[in-house]
Amino acid sequence: MRISVIVITYNWPQALDAVLRGLARQRELPFEVIVTDDGSDEQTKQVLARHAQHFPVRLTHVWQPDDGARMSRARNRGIVAARGDYIVLLDGDMVPGEHFIADHHAFARRGCFVQGSRMLPDERATKRMLAHKRFRPHFFTRGLQRRRHALRLPWLARVWAFPRVNRRGIKSCNMGFWREDLIAINGFNEAMTGWGREDAELAVRAFNYGLMRCDLRFAGMATHLWHRSRKYEGRSINDDILDATVAHGLQRCEQGIDAHLGEFTQPPIDLRTDAAA
Repeated sequence: MRISVIVITYNWPQALDAVLRGLARQRELPFEVIVTDDGSDEQTKQVLARHAQHFPVRLTHVWQPDDGARMSRARNRGIVAARGDYIVLLDGDMVPGEHFIADHHAFARRGCFVQGSRMLPDERATKRMLAHKRFRPHFFTRGLQRRRHALRLPWLARVWAFPRVNRRGIKSCNMGFWREDLIAINGFNEAMTGWGREDAELAVRAFNYGLMRCDLRFAGMATHLWHRSRKYEGRSINDDILDATVAHGLQRCEQGIDAHLGEFTQPPIDLRTDAAA
């Protein structure tokens, strides 16, 4: 099984640097890492160029112009660009633990998608992580919320990961899908822009398609770096789209992955090739 990690980023190069360092030190490496970029400036390119000099697996950069928050479009383009069989979705401020890929590999199963978990350091702990590259949070780290997710207990993880249908706690910052399943449901709904609900809407269509959800707890550890909340209060058009998907039992969205299927007939350039040149 070839695992493609799709990291979505936007103008936080320090966080992306930490994420790429985490992916480079995996006990089991992925097949490739695709950084899909919602319009970052040159600083992000500089981080990628630096990592490309010594990155252990294929590293690519899929960029789109900054035209507001278009996370669904960015993720879809990353999925189309991927050459792996299995997609792990990761936010550009989610620093993976060293067993992250191995655990996603172990818990991937046909007919299911995987919902991972996260630790939440406070602002002080996040600054420490970014300033000291060797520091890794653990169960006793001060300022850590959801510290139970710092415990890696594979035997308990297997008990927890029973297939089910449940929308609660769906977060695209740490998810795993078979690529063919994402293609079948047309990926993320690009009618949804701005903050929120695109991950829940994707999960609803996945359930309608017949997929089950497996929770990855006590494994697949990752740390979600602190940042100021980007949530908007009140309902938005995204809520209306989600409600319509639920009401009509939709499996596919109209604006999705199929708009990009012809874009990457040739895979994006491996940045390590440019670095070697």
